[in-house]
Amino acid sequence: MIKLLVDNPLLLLFVIAAISYPLGRIKIKGTSLGVAAVLFVSIAVGSLDPNLKLPDVIFNLGAVLFVYTLGLSGGPGFFASFRSKGLRDSAFVTAILIGAAGLTLVAYFVLHLKPTLAAGMYAGSLTCTPALAGVVQYVRNNAPAAVRDAMTAEPVIGYSIAYPMGVIAMIASVLAMKRFWKIDYAAEARGLQTLGGTSRHLANCTIRVTRVEPIGETLQELTRKCGWDVNFGRLKRDGKLTLASGSTHLVAGDLLSLVGSPEDLEQVTLYLGQKSDEHLELDRSEFDYRRVFVSNPKVVGHRLGDINLPQQFGAIATRVRRGDVEMLAHDDSVLELGDRVRIVARREDMDTISRFFGDSYRALSEIDVLTFSLGIALGLLVGLIPIPLPGGLVFTLGFAGGPLLVALILGALGRTGPLVWSLPYSANLTLRQIGLVMFLAGVGTRAGYAFVSTFTQGGGVYLFIAGAVITTLTALATLWIGYRLLKIPFSLLIGLLAGLQTQPAVLGFALEQTENDLPNLGYASMFALAVIVKIILAQLLVAFLR
Repeated sequence: MIKLLVDNPLLLLFVIAAISYPLGRIKIKGTSLGVAAVLFVSIAVGSLDPNLKLPDVIFNLGAVLFVYTLGLSGGPGFFASFRSKGLRDSAFVTAILIGAAGLTLVAYFVLHLKPTLAAGMYAGSLTCTPALAGVVQYVRNNAPAAVRDAMTAEPVIGYSIAYPMGVIAMIASVLAMKRFWKIDYAAEARGLQTLGGTSRHLANCTIRVTRVEPIGETLQELTRKCGWDVNFGRLKRDGKLTLASGSTHLVAGDLLSLVGSPEDLEQVTLYLGQKSDEHLELDRSEFDYRRVFVSNPKVVGHRLGDINLPQQFGAIATRVRRGDVEMLAHDDSVLELGDRVRIVARREDMDTISRFFGDSYRALSEIDVLTFSLGIALGLLVGLIPIPLPGGLVFTLGFAGGPLLVALILGALGRTGPLVWSLPYSANLTLRQIGLVMFLAGVGTRAGYAFVSTFTQGGGVYLFIAGAVITTLTALATLWIGYRLLKIPFSLLIGLLAGLQTQPAVLGFALEQTENDLPNLGYASMFALAVIVKIILAQLLVAFLR
């Protein structure tokens, strides 16, 4: 069997993936390894024989796919994070990561570690696979040919030994500080509803205008004055059904259908009048509604307000669903491939509107190979650019940092003229997971034999303890400084911590604890920055300690 797997690397790859999937889904105290199980399975398989390893091209391609798709989806949130207090939070996260690198230096000198092991331990204690990818490539580019494979395995050994506590210690720190400070997540969520991160489902209702105050004012004026976050749909006046618009003046007795959170709908109802037993949203005699699938590249990257649905088609958009998240449709909502937009329009216009948006799952399954390949090629070229450092050292972003940086920029742009850079939501997640599996399997099989030797010889225990200390001190420092000094709400802060750790398992734990989406905001704003900083710092550790 070992000889069969040695001679057939593709078979080896998919055997590892098949074994890893069920193991990654096993939950212990609500936490599972997920796709990270691939790393541990591949290390176990690689430990059986020194020749059980995948070709370089597999983990190189995997790393590129992973970081590129990650950057495309994180680009808008990355640049948006610099607004408001984003610069403060970015500086805070960068300082914490530099502090973690300082702790790694302490462990390096105390334990007399190899630079490659120290850098791998840094990436593992902060659970950053792209940082590991950067270190692996740096070592392969700079190590002598005679010891290249052995040195390439060392950062993976440090990473895999430190990784488990990189998850466990973070979760334990959040639990400890939550109990110590007696955090009330529900109370925080009520005070942060304006951020839009709380989990509020959208509902419909029909209101009859009975109050005098709104009579004669337009819906646009009322929305601006009262700060409502709702969408107006149908309007029934004197038995005639039309679509409401911002220029609609209200008249006593009007019936209005609205979409929004229950809290916002209640606020609008109190101001306009009272809820009606008649449900206009269910009346499909003249105006119908349909979810249309955004697959037409010509509308991708444009704001709904620029498309001008009311003037073009006499239609309105009320909701946008992206992945599992449903949002109110606003004029400044930028459309992405794979979005599902809920349209209200006359029945005879529905087919025309559907063709305008594309509404084709089949068309969307065909990824734009031109922009996808061009973006990755640009990223690889940027990764080759030499960056001089003090002391005569030369640093490159490599196949991990280059594609990530380019993807962040392209993801924020969305499109350049006729070129659409973004990927459909589902395609992005699929490619990202495939890339991560390929990378983890590639580096794990190469490190497996050396990993077992290191751990059984006793040195691995010290690496494990050192990695746990780095993770725990990093988590506690982030929580204490963020909550006590910077006054960041704890619900947002634990999402920021998950982003700093670049760890979806920590984010999943935070979402379960808060029972709202506020951690997502902190995670999205800091994830990309943390990845870039850790990629650079991990390689700098190897470069300077050499």
